[in-house]
Amino acid sequence: MDKSKMKEIIAKRVAMELEDGDVVNLGIGLPTMVANYVPQDVEVILQSENGFIGMGSAPEEGNEINNLVNVGGMPVTALPGAAFFDSSVSFGIIRGGHVDATVLGALQVDEEGNLANWMIPGKMVPGMGGAMDLVVGAKKVIVAMTHTAKGSIKILKKCSLPLTAKSQVNLIVTEMGVMEVTKEGLVLKEINPEFTVKDIQAVTEAKLIVAENLKDMEI
Repeated sequence: MDKSKMKEIIAKRVAMELEDGDVVNLGIGLPTMVANYVPQDVEVILQSENGFIGMGSAPEEGNEINNLVNVGGMPVTALPGAAFFDSSVSFGIIRGGHVDATVLGALQVDEEGNLANWMIPGKMVPGMGGAMDLVVGAKKVIVAMTHTAKGSIKILKKCSLPLTAKSQVNLIVTEMGVMEVTKEGLVLKEINPEFTVKDIQAVTEAKLIVAENLKDMEI
């Protein structure tokens, strides 16, 4: 499976988690794709921490507006009723608990719901940005990521990289399946029918608890 197909599967499945009326923040990279797959009968309000609420999907090629971008600098559209404001207001929305769900990528996530998504070994990074505020401030935290990175396992018993936040992740969506973080551990709720449970466990360090009503992942 090529990487673009993986990302499409993940973004489509994450979009199904969003509920009508939710205020949702989408992180840089793969999570921004979720905006393109929100079901037509579901109305969500997308918030970007660079000072923007009411964000739409990516524009058609040639219709980009240079200064209308998301937090990652990628062109977006604005829906009717959209509003722009400074970063203090934007983070007031986040820290005030007004974000229903945030979708982020991860370098590592573990069975306790700990998240590491900012410190890349051997590379200079400016910091974790707004991720720390988002994972603590949002009511639901969804990690959207490929299951492995160049063969390296990302879903661990315990994160080894510096943490963004402790015990804040609620759901992990990869191209292989959907896992819920519970007090008992990671529960595999849905599986991509192209894989077996054994396949997924082989590339997951954390011990997976297979749900009794394990469902096929909608891909």
